[in-house]
Amino acid sequence: MMELQNPKLYSLEEMAVQRKRWRETGDQVVFTNGCFDILHAGHVYYLQEARRQGDRLIVGLNSDQSLVTLGKRDQPIQPEEDRAFVLGGLESVDAIVIFEEETPAILVDTLIPDILVKGADYSEEEIVGAHTVTSHGGKVMTIPLLSGRSTTIIAQRIKN
Repeated sequence: MMELQNPKLYSLEEMAVQRKRWRETGDQVVFTNGCFDILHAGHVYYLQEARRQGDRLIVGLNSDQSLVTLGKRDQPIQPEEDRAFVLGGLESVDAIVIFEEETPAILVDTLIPDILVKGADYSEEEIVGAHTVTSHGGKVMTIPLLSGRSTTIIAQRIKN
């Protein structure tokens, strides 16, 4: 069986080196994170909007194990390699780093993005890494979600 090749998938160490290169060329780096299990229009819109905020978009992707740890029993539907491969096919995504922890705090602390983005269902106080980013002169922002478009709604439709 053929293995999926994903040139946008980085280890944290590889991403730190790439981040340094992007900083040296003056690229504004945006970071967001999530599960991105069943990719839908809401996800694509969100990632396009996040990318518009800077020159490069790094996506921190929850590992399968991190979702189990978070108590998401019905997720992931797709394994992390497949979720990363689908994200890697999007023009708006420049890099993906899979993380094992419950939050992307280590990624944010290591990469120190210029802009940290989450959906508007989060307040700035709830966004992991917000203090790190703002204390380094970066900004934190939220993007409105598309109404009626969510993995939960899609999964419920499939079950029904």
